[in-house]
Amino acid sequence: MGTIIAYIVIGLLGGAIAKAIMPGRQGGGWVATILLGIVGALLGGFLGGLLFNVSYDEIFSVSGLIFSVLGALLVLVIYGFVTKNRA
Repeated sequence: MGTIIAYIVIGLLGGAIAKAIMPGRQGGGWVATILLGIVGALLGGFLGGLLFNVSYDEIFSVSGLIFSVLGALLVLVIYGFVTKNRA
């Protein structure tokens, strides 16, 4: 249960930081930001573990937050490419 709460908290922080870093306007409110951050944390944690041997146990660490933000930025870039082609 603590891991789920940790992903929500880090997801909110990571998603908010990623939206602030990414140029342009991204839609969505708090829930979309949390979901973006959670997906980013999962993706960043997976890639961090694969490439740099960062474990999921370190979610409340600087490296966990950094990989969450990087994963959320990657998700935002992919989402931007997908939605840009629809317009």
